[in-house]
Amino acid sequence: MKIVAAVLLMTASLAAYAEEPEQLAKSKSCFACHAMAKKLVGPSFKDVAAKYKNDKGAEDKLILKVLQGGSGTWGAVPMPPNQVTDAEAHQLVRWVLAQK
Repeated sequence: MKIVAAVLLMTASLAAYAEEPEQLAKSKSCFACHAMAKKLVGPSFKDVAAKYKNDKGAEDKLILKVLQGGSGTWGAVPMPPNQVTDAEAHQLVRWVLAQK
């Protein structure tokens, strides 16, 4: 019985983590400053993916930017720290970097 409960709990946790990245981006207000293919306040997700396409350390750099904020890379407007968990930051950055 305990094993069944543990499996059910683990399945529910994985389902919560597996939220669609685009929906996660919407729920975390990423689209307030970014769009898929055009510059708004910040760069488009496609422009970010293109800029970091061949950068092996891009994922780690961008995760820190999402978590801590940053400025200067895309102009004078700073990106504030985002209210996301480490796991959400990883999921969002991987999704952004996968844009074509």
